[in-house]
Amino acid sequence: MNQLSEYIGAKVEAQRAFFNSGATLPYEFRIAQLRKLRKALDDWESHLCEALHTDLHKSYPEAWLTEISIVRGEIDNHIRHLKKWMRTQRPTTPIKLFPSRSRVMVQPLGVALIIAPWNYPVQLLLNPLVGAISAGCTAVLKTSPAVPNVSQVLLRMIGNTFDPCYIEAFDGHRDINTALLEQHFDLIFFTGSPSLGRTVMEAAARNLTPVVLELGGKSPCIVDKGADIDVAAKRIAWGKTINAGQTCIAPDYVLIENSLKEQFVCAFAKAVEALHGKDASTSEHYCRMVSDKAYDRVAEYLKDGKVLFGGHHDKATRYIEPTLLEVDNPHSTVMQDEIFGPILPLLTFDKLADAEEFIRERPRPLALYYFGHQREGKRLLRRTISGGACINDTIMHIANEHTPFGGVGNSGMGRYHGKDSFLAFSHIRTVLHTPRSIDMPLRYMPYKLFGLIKKIL
Repeated sequence: MNQLSEYIGAKVEAQRAFFNSGATLPYEFRIAQLRKLRKALDDWESHLCEALHTDLHKSYPEAWLTEISIVRGEIDNHIRHLKKWMRTQRPTTPIKLFPSRSRVMVQPLGVALIIAPWNYPVQLLLNPLVGAISAGCTAVLKTSPAVPNVSQVLLRMIGNTFDPCYIEAFDGHRDINTALLEQHFDLIFFTGSPSLGRTVMEAAARNLTPVVLELGGKSPCIVDKGADIDVAAKRIAWGKTINAGQTCIAPDYVLIENSLKEQFVCAFAKAVEALHGKDASTSEHYCRMVSDKAYDRVAEYLKDGKVLFGGHHDKATRYIEPTLLEVDNPHSTVMQDEIFGPILPLLTFDKLADAEEFIRERPRPLALYYFGHQREGKRLLRRTISGGACINDTIMHIANEHTPFGGVGNSGMGRYHGKDSFLAFSHIRTVLHTPRSIDMPLRYMPYKLFGLIKKIL
C-alpha cells in the first residue's frame, strides 16, 4: 500500500471509530448536523454560485434553481420527517409465531463514500450527504476535478462545518479515486457515467460493499400526434439547453411522428431564441462545455447528421450552439453515446409502436419524455422501462424531493431523494421478540403435533 492509500485509509478508520462510538445514532445529533449543513449552504451560497459561474458559466438564477434550492428542499424535508422515519415499525406477526412479536428497526450502514460528478457538482455531492447524515452514517466525499473552483469552495465549506472524523471531503484526480476505492466502505454512492459505474461496482465487489449508482444514458423524447408542438418544443429546448445539455436526464434525442417534423423544427428554433436570444453565445444563462475535451467530443457529433437549426461553435470559449440534428442512421456515434451537450438528434417514426420498439431495443434510459395525449403516454410508460419519466414535460420530475430518483439497468441502480435517501444509507433490520415465560411445543422435534401445525400453517 502506498503513502496515499495509507493516508486515506487512516482517515476512513478514524471515521469508522467515530461511527462505532455511537455518536451519530441519536436523533438529536442527526438533526443538529442537518441544521449545520443548512446554515453552511446559506453562508456559502454566494461563493458556490460564483464558482459555478467560473467553471461552467452558470448564471446565478440557474445555479440557485438547479443546485442550491434542490439541496435546501432536501434538507428541509429530512428535518421535517426524520423522527418519523427513524421510528421502529411494528408489523403484524402471524399466529404461527405466537407469543412472539416482530419489530423492524432502521440502522445506519456505517461509513459511506460519496463520489460526485462535475455537471451539478453542488447538488450531486450534498443531496446524497443529506441522506447519509439523516441515516446516521459518517461520510467521505469526493469532489470532481473538472470543476476546480467549485471543488475548492466545497472543501472549505465542509472543512469549516464538520469534524473530519465525521464528514471529510477530498479533491484530486484518478489517484485519489483509486485510493478511495481501495478502502472498505459500508456503502458507495456514485454519480457519473455507466463506464465509470462499472469500475466502481468492480471495486465494491471486492468487499461486497453495496452501491447506489446514479448513471445516465440516452433519454428519449417522443413527440406524438396530439402533442402541443409549441409547448413540446419549448420544454424540450429548455431541458436540452439547461447547463448546455450537460445533464444526466437531459433529452438526448427526439423521436417525432413524421407529419410533425417541420412544425417542430420551426417551434424549436423559436423556443431557443425565446430562452437565449438570437445569439445564445451572448446569453448570460447559457453555459459552456466543461472542458476542451468535452467540447471536442460534442462538436464531433455535428458530423453525424444534417443541421436543421444551430450548429455554430467556438472552441476558444467552449461554446456550442443549441443544435437540432436530423439523423438518418440510428447506429451513428451520436445515437450510441450519451451526448452530454446541446446537440439534439431528431429521428422520425410512422407509428408510435415503432418508437416503442426503438426504445425497448436500447439500454434502459435514466428518463423518458412523452409529448401527446395523456392516455397514449400512460400506455407508452406501461410498455417501456426507464429510471423516471414525464408526460408533456422534461427534467422536472427530479425537482420533487418527496419522490424517489434513480436509474434502472444501464442507467443505474438504487434510488434516493426524501425518505429514499434516508433508506439508501440504512439497513432495515427485522427483530423477533420472544418471551421466556411461554414456550410453545409445536415447533420442536419429534413434531408430535404435526397435524395441528399443518392446519395452522
